[in-house]
Amino acid sequence: MSDIEASLKTLIIETLELEDIAPADIADDAPLFGDEGGLGLDSIDALEIGLILQERYGIEIDPEEESTREHFYSVASLANLVRTFAA
Repeated sequence: MSDIEASLKTLIIETLELEDIAPADIADDAPLFGDEGGLGLDSIDALEIGLILQERYGIEIDPEEESTREHFYSVASLANLVRTFAA
């Protein structure tokens, strides 16, 4: 797990106040949303994550863009998004 993935996991846990989950409990490639395993987050959680990504990394996320769902699929895909904006 890279520093970005670890940072994102901690950020998600703190932002969403997921008290019973540790960063090690979140697999990098596990789906963050839906009932397919992973965290089972919802659209409100996505908004909160989007806001914190904008605040922390300066990433502007357009919810109308087709790629937004792909970026928010997992911690690994969010990390790739952060790396793209940091480059």
